[in-house]
Amino acid sequence: QIQVMESGGGNVQPGGSMRLSCRISGQTSSRYFMAWFRQTPGKEREFVGYRDWSQGRAYYGDSVKGRFTVSTVNGVNEVSLQMNSLDSSETAVYYCAARMNRIVRSGIRTAGKWEYWGQGTQVTVSS
Repeated sequence: QIQVMESGGGNVQPGGSMRLSCRISGQTSSRYFMAWFRQTPGKEREFVGYRDWSQGRAYYGDSVKGRFTVSTVNGVNEVSLQMNSLDSSETAVYYCAARMNRIVRSGIRTAGKWEYWGQGTQVTVSS
C-alpha cells in the first residue's frame, strides 16, 4: 500500500505564484504515474496537469496551459506543480493522484481512472 501526500498550499494574492509538491511513500518499489487535479465545492474534480515520465510528455488542462508546470522532483515518485499568474477563480483544494500503470491518453483527465489520492491541499487566491 502507498500513501500520497501533498504539501505547499496556502494563501496567495491574485497574479502570484505558488509551488505544490507531492510525494509517494510506503511500498514504493515501483515507479508511479502522478497527476494533479483540483476541486471546488459543488463541482467535479478538474484535471490540472500530468507528466508522463515514460514518454517525457506533459499534459495540462486548457485553463492552466502556459501558466502551470508539472515537474518530476528528486527522481521517482515525487512531483511538483508550479502555478503562476493565479486567479481568484483557482481557489480550490488541489489533489495529487497516482497509479501504477501508465494511463492511456484518453483517460488522463478522468479522475476515476486514477487509483490513489492524497488528502488534498487548500490553495486560496485572494487579496
